[in-house]
Amino acid sequence: MQPESVEQIENSLSTNASDANLPEHPAAVSVALPLVAIVGRPNVGKSTLFNRIIAERRAITGDEPGITRDRIYGESEWNGRRFSIVDTGGIVPDDDAVIPANILKQAGAAIEEARVLVWVVDTRKGITPLDEELAILLRTTGKPVLVAANKADILRLESEAGEFFHFGFEDVVPVSAEQGDGVGDLLDAIVENLPLKEEGEVEEKDAKSRELRLAIIGRPNVGKSSLLNRLLGEERVIVSPIAGTTRDAVDTLLEVEGQPFRIIDTAGIRRKGKTGEMAEKLSVMMARRSLERADVAIVVIDAAEGVAALDANIAGYAHDAGCSIILAVNKWDAVPDKETGTPAAFERGLRDKMKFLEWAPVVTISALTGQRLERLLPLALRANEARNRRIQTSQLNDFFERAVSQPRGGSAPAPVKGGVSRLHIKYMTQVGVRPPAFVVFTAGGKPGLHFSYERYLQNRLREEFDFFATPLRIIERHRKIKR
Repeated sequence: MQPESVEQIENSLSTNASDANLPEHPAAVSVALPLVAIVGRPNVGKSTLFNRIIAERRAITGDEPGITRDRIYGESEWNGRRFSIVDTGGIVPDDDAVIPANILKQAGAAIEEARVLVWVVDTRKGITPLDEELAILLRTTGKPVLVAANKADILRLESEAGEFFHFGFEDVVPVSAEQGDGVGDLLDAIVENLPLKEEGEVEEKDAKSRELRLAIIGRPNVGKSSLLNRLLGEERVIVSPIAGTTRDAVDTLLEVEGQPFRIIDTAGIRRKGKTGEMAEKLSVMMARRSLERADVAIVVIDAAEGVAALDANIAGYAHDAGCSIILAVNKWDAVPDKETGTPAAFERGLRDKMKFLEWAPVVTISALTGQRLERLLPLALRANEARNRRIQTSQLNDFFERAVSQPRGGSAPAPVKGGVSRLHIKYMTQVGVRPPAFVVFTAGGKPGLHFSYERYLQNRLREEFDFFATPLRIIERHRKIKR
């Protein structure tokens, strides 16, 4: 299978659970559900099968071996039984290189955590020496192992998969992850091997509705994965000095004092033209896509390198997606005071390059030492509360009378694009949240509020109603006065 283009990925993101051979796609992952791990050597179709089972384009797929590196979680439901499922990187037991060795470590963690293992093999290439090694490894786990004989031709499913009974596992299911053939049989086998439903395994709809989706974004190698691992207290994703180590957007569930967080670690976003491999281009696109489902974005900036133009561009992606934003200046411990001055001085330089984010809080942190990381989640909670805030009509009317109908203590019309005309604001109302959106009704003159006046309204709303760390949308509705 050829690597997918950006256009193919964007089109396929609209794929839903009504597609043939796809189970219903639930909204979120539950920590209480039994876990199924997809494992195998590189480039056998694990990520394609993972995407097929969860009915969502979450893992990047392509011919290049080693595209998947970290653990990627999802959830599915089949025959009334819900379960979590994790995609892992291709296992190469004897490779000591940094990334393959860490992939093995990540896959090992998934195997230990899982209740059922789905071992994906390639029927077109048949049994390989690496498959023999993996069979020995999987037998030692003592867990149910389902052999998914992938890339099988629909007319020769049984014959092509038959040789894999050689390993001694009872369930060998021929499938075509790309076409969906046989995936239903595999799901039947998965559900049959799951343990009996446990008392703690619940739908948790209330918890899912309270889940805060927190995206970690930034340039390559600024410490995003280190930050995630430090927040979780475990090595959840691979960290290395090689820029671009993270490729997929990796979701992880975390619960702190009863508040569930879905933390999304994304690939480093590069400038256009600076990405070489197709997998890198797709990972950047998926990182930007992740912002569309995030509530709050932590924009990570490298203190040692200073604020770059690309940092502002990346923060702009989060702003355009409507995310609340926290600016986290990482590696603060690695920069001598004589070069950085004070946090206030660094922040002034940052604000100068990101004038459009004057409302976003700045926190200087160290993912390596844990310095000030305890501030991030409380700030994210406060920002999420603000982005969901709906102002009562009576309060908004009172605000309008004090701050809008006679702005700056006068009665002059509001400024418009291209100069001043007799444009008057009649009233305003809130029409949405996440982020908060307000419609301003104008009359007279030509439509088009000046950006400075929009900024004035946003600042006054922010001061009055504590819209902390969240963008505000101002929408103009104009009505011409009939003469």
